[in-house]
Amino acid sequence: MMVFSRLLLPAARLSSSRLLLAAALTFGTAALLSVATSSVAMAQDTGIPVEIRVMDTGGAPIATAVVRHPEEQERHPVNTITGAYTTDVLFLPDGSEKLFIKGLDLEFEVSAPGFVTANVRHIVRKRRNVIAVTLETMELNLLDDLEEPVIQFGRDRPIDGATPADPAQ
Repeated sequence: MMVFSRLLLPAARLSSSRLLLAAALTFGTAALLSVATSSVAMAQDTGIPVEIRVMDTGGAPIATAVVRHPEEQERHPVNTITGAYTTDVLFLPDGSEKLFIKGLDLEFEVSAPGFVTANVRHIVRKRRNVIAVTLETMELNLLDDLEEPVIQFGRDRPIDGATPADPAQ
């Protein structure tokens, strides 16, 4: 208590050695508190980062791709410039987290509009966990005549109007 009462006195009344001692105690306490809080922050576990790079068959990144893990509900968009998504943890629907550790077998679903969806598996290593995923474009031929499905009901009559359609067909 005596040190704190001395700090409350004006600086002119304190001798230079006591002022220096008070400043050292103040800065020492602040440094001790900052070290204590940083050690608490460092005590939080972090997983091993895994990077997923999504490219088309030409090697260009796909800006609209998303990555999803089967246990997660969220779809994670990739970086629009690099086509990469990096994470070290899964956020499960029950609110828990699953950190990536060495030896963990991961499965990801990678999709993008206009491309065939790809499922990839990866076993987490200690370093260099980069998964390169190449998506193939969907083959759609819109020039073909697409027929619309015809669903007949018992009350429908054929165009010629002769007999009602057979509901057993």
